[in-house]
Amino acid sequence: MADWELRPATPADLEPAVAIRAEAMRPDLVRLGRYDDVRVRQRLRDSFDPAHTWAIEVSGAFAGCVALRPAEDAHWLEHFYLDPALHGHGVGTAVLRTLLERCDADGVRVRLNVLNGSPARRLYERHGFVLESEDPVDVFMVREPVERKRES
Repeated sequence: MADWELRPATPADLEPAVAIRAEAMRPDLVRLGRYDDVRVRQRLRDSFDPAHTWAIEVSGAFAGCVALRPAEDAHWLEHFYLDPALHGHGVGTAVLRTLLERCDADGVRVRLNVLNGSPARRLYERHGFVLESEDPVDVFMVREPVERKRES
């Protein structure tokens, strides 16, 4: 697996994240008949909040982002985009595991939505997310916190 790290996002990360989002989501949005190059980019611009977002760096270079937004009954895992050239190399799994361990330590449920038919759903299911509801476009999933056994 590549050398990676998470760092707090800054406003300067927005446009690189927008470009990765458009590239990463294109196959699923095209498949669903919903790809619009302007809209796919603007949706992230409209909701990007550096206060709850981390930049993903691989070998020191920007490679994606992920947000964990606090809400009333859970944290929402959002804007999890990784450069498609890095898909399948374990970076996304490692990033997700790191964030979920933090939520587990705090006893926090995590919610997300993923596009219907997206291969990312399998990643989420492997990490304990279960189906909450779905429609023709979105699948909503939830994961309860996992209690870790304390070492004696």
